[in-house]
Amino acid sequence: MTSILSTRFSAIAVALLLAGCASPPTRFYTLSAPAQSMPAVQNARIFIDVAPVTLPERLARPQLVVRSAGSSSSTRVDILEQERWSAPFNSELRDALASGIANRLGATDVSRSGRPTDQPVYRIAVELREFDAVPGDKVQVTYGWTVSRSDNNRSSACQLSVTEAVAPGIDALVLGVQRTVADAADRIAANVVAFKANAATACQG
Repeated sequence: MTSILSTRFSAIAVALLLAGCASPPTRFYTLSAPAQSMPAVQNARIFIDVAPVTLPERLARPQLVVRSAGSSSSTRVDILEQERWSAPFNSELRDALASGIANRLGATDVSRSGRPTDQPVYRIAVELREFDAVPGDKVQVTYGWTVSRSDNNRSSACQLSVTEAVAPGIDALVLGVQRTVADAADRIAANVVAFKANAATACQG
């Protein structure tokens, strides 16, 4: 009887040990905002093409890259293996910006529907020039972009710097990044509208 109990306790101990050694679950995040209703009448005369986002090589990965919390001057960068974007960060940014800009303009994203043969396409190239994400502190981002038309040589170059305070936790950090993407989509959409109207100063960033 003693031997049986000992064996059972040993089996339980091994099970608990294995459970304790199991890897923590991987969590996935997206930058795409919840779907919003499109304008009542889409602007069929605006077609956009958002190029892949240019960003520092260290960020072009699915893992979240954050600066070590605790000191705003910390030089340590952490790559969070269990906290990941649903796609590489540059792809997440491109998709979120493209859908956000199209939604705000009621425009057509030609990467999803094909290029028109009789209408100009507004080409948008975005560069992530600065990205500083500190859990429990802030997300500080600088976006630069150019807008050009497929049927002429005109272009407009703009920049937006934005800082979002964030609460502790990775969920709050991701929401902070998402808010900066929304700000950039607002400004880029305004830039396209001004550029389309041939405004003397088209940059709204």
